Amino acid sequence: QVQLVESGGGLVQPGGSLRLSCAASGFTFSTQVMRWFRQAPGKERELVVGITSAGEITNYADSVKGRFTISRDNTKNTVYLQMNSLKPEDTAVYYCNTAVLLRGTYYTYWGQGTQVTVSS
Repeated sequence: QVQLVESGGGLVQPGGSLRLSCAASGFTFSTQVMRWFRQAPGKERELVVGITSAGEITNYADSVKGRFTISRDNTKNTVYLQMNSLKPEDTAVYYCNTAVLLRGTYYTYWGQGTQVTVSS
């Protein structure tokens, strides 16, 4: 059973930092592209950044370039999102995501999300 469990969200002041984690299980983590999405109130879910199985970064949203860093630890089946210089507009629920190929079909999985609130 595929599971993605995010943690690390919270309330932070503008300019602060947070590190999100996503612990994965139920699939071969080391072979999967992993992604972080976010959804702000009243807005559509948007892709923040992805990372390939080899550690290559993909799909950085322009709004987070230079401030957010994705990384992964295949020994811990965990993907991270280091968020620096946070802005109020980064306030959102952050979701971990992957798509797993099973018997010729891709299945998309989401974590439950972790709330990030940037406010003074």
